Amino acid sequence: MAPRSKHGDASTEVSKDNSFPQELSDNVGGTPKEPVILPAYSTVALIEDTADDPWALPELQSTGLKWSELDTKGKILRVLISIAKFFLLLGFLYMFVCSLDILSSAFQLVGGKAAGDIFQDNAILSNPVAGLVIGVLVTVMVQSSSTSSSIVVSMVSSGLLDVRSAIPVIMGANIGTSVTNTIVAMMQAGDRNEFRRAFAGATVHDFFNWLSVLVLLPLEVATGYLFRLTQLLIDSFNLETGEDAPDLLKVITDPLTKIIIQLDKSVINEIATGDLAARNKSLIKIWCKTFTNMTEMNVTVPGIDNCTSPSLCWTDGNLTWTLKNISEKFNLEKCNHIFVNSNLPDLAVGLILLALSLFVLCTCLILIVKLLNSMLKGQVAVVIKKILNTDFPFPFAWVTGYIAMVVGAGMTFIVQSSSVFTSAITPLVGIGVISIERAYPLTLGSNIGTTTTAILAAMASPGETLGNSLQIALCHFFFNISGILLWYPIPITRVPIRLAKTLGDRTAKYRWFAVMYLVLCFLILPLTVFGLSVAGWQVLVGVGVPVIVVFLVAIFINVMQSKWPQYLPKVLQTWDFLPLWMHSLKPWDRIVTSVMAFCGARVCCCCKCCKKNSSEEEGTGEKKTGSLEMYDNPALECSPETCEDSQDDTLKNTEQTSQTTPKTTNL
Repeated sequence: MAPRSKHGDASTEVSKDNSFPQELSDNVGGTPKEPVILPAYSTVALIEDTADDPWALPELQSTGLKWSELDTKGKILRVLISIAKFFLLLGFLYMFVCSLDILSSAFQLVGGKAAGDIFQDNAILSNPVAGLVIGVLVTVMVQSSSTSSSIVVSMVSSGLLDVRSAIPVIMGANIGTSVTNTIVAMMQAGDRNEFRRAFAGATVHDFFNWLSVLVLLPLEVATGYLFRLTQLLIDSFNLETGEDAPDLLKVITDPLTKIIIQLDKSVINEIATGDLAARNKSLIKIWCKTFTNMTEMNVTVPGIDNCTSPSLCWTDGNLTWTLKNISEKFNLEKCNHIFVNSNLPDLAVGLILLALSLFVLCTCLILIVKLLNSMLKGQVAVVIKKILNTDFPFPFAWVTGYIAMVVGAGMTFIVQSSSVFTSAITPLVGIGVISIERAYPLTLGSNIGTTTTAILAAMASPGETLGNSLQIALCHFFFNISGILLWYPIPITRVPIRLAKTLGDRTAKYRWFAVMYLVLCFLILPLTVFGLSVAGWQVLVGVGVPVIVVFLVAIFINVMQSKWPQYLPKVLQTWDFLPLWMHSLKPWDRIVTSVMAFCGARVCCCCKCCKKNSSEEEGTGEKKTGSLEMYDNPALECSPETCEDSQDDTLKNTEQTSQTTPKTTNL
């Protein structure tokens, strides 16, 4: 019980007619006092803690005995349990990475051929905005920026696409690759604070890429600085074909993933480069060992112009013959994956693998978070947090972020996937081991790391296509470097962190908004822009420019409202002049909540069974009364967000009651 505050006898005397103190009632002939609830009667302190910062890293305290309090048997047991947890963690991480690889293969089976068809339309790709959204859509469809980048490199090498037109596609691929860790963050929606931190840690990558594109794409279209800079570098070096990029992570994951599925990724490239025969090919690899035999054969050709040379050309009646090298492919050994003898179409196999990989991904992520929460306690958590989140002492504090970038680039270079690295640190941000301020430079370093592997892969290209391939890879590299120069060195320019925190707060309050954000930013918006681009640049400009102007004006007014509202007209100092659904998510939240409740009541059989069982138990048990006991405090049963709505409704009901009920005066 909270202690009663000490007041005078007159002020603390309880009225005979009322259950509240005397100072809550009105005075006769005087001005009424403000209603005051004494601490002994108030429960606000029990449910509100305004000093808590939702973005502060939580203290992971140990709940067991200290090491010094354990006997020898207990110490040995704790060491063995810790070792077992460590190996379990490595196993779950391995399955997590493998599920990401299978997820990428599943998306390629579902949408890989469509991605090749999208790339085939060169007229649309010549539009920079269309090229950007095509890069986003294709990368989201195949869940791999390296796959979409390799398609672009193949098209540039074959002459179907020039380097200038390929640069916006590479920018779009940079955006599309950030969808994976955003999906991973959705798996931590069970805990509100973990979800706030995890979603912000994932979307800081999204905001960095989108903001960089909004600045650098118009600059590239106007000046061509990326094209000119990389062209100077290509011309200044005498390039020679290098070695393949290191494939360190694939060596570990391939033994498992190759048992499940193997894909022939060259089919997508062939479709993109206009090979009509590739449309009838399956992406599922059937033969892993083949032999190609080249033989000289006499074949007929339409005319003399189609002969290999005049000396090897002759006519026989109406037929023209020539001598050609004909390649014949022999299949030697089949692959060993599960679907090698399956007659299912690519779409069916892709949907099966999609469901399987998402299930394994979610399960591994939940178990990883549970294991990390159990392992990172006490002194271990303190040490890890200090290593990851502590800055260097003054005046070298500014170096810390750049060292984090080097670490992120190095780790991404090792695993050869920015999606894997950023998806791995997202749960750590959620449980509070890594702060979002430290995750930001790690993510920027990961962007650089994924471009260095592309540069090494381009170095392995043949001599005739080496220049163009390397130029595209360098464009990707300098695009990320330019973005870092824009949004990191000066603390005030680290806008992605502030935007990600704002979105994290919003999605923590309305968790359905996270799904809406994913669908809007990575599907609806790119598809809309793509459709307008197909209609022509006049339609794109006519629709896009007014929307962008309204968006920028809204941002400007929001900033003015928060910083300098006195300089705005009175009507623009708040958004209250607009309907509530245009500036608040509360009406939408009621709709979504009611729809989900309706679906749960009408569709879910489990809910019906649970309700039926609970009603039967209530019927056989004692009848409950509607009165509230002293421990049935409804204020303690609501979340901080819903408490605000309930308090507003309570105040409105109180005002209506006070207007209709006559006041009683105590004489």
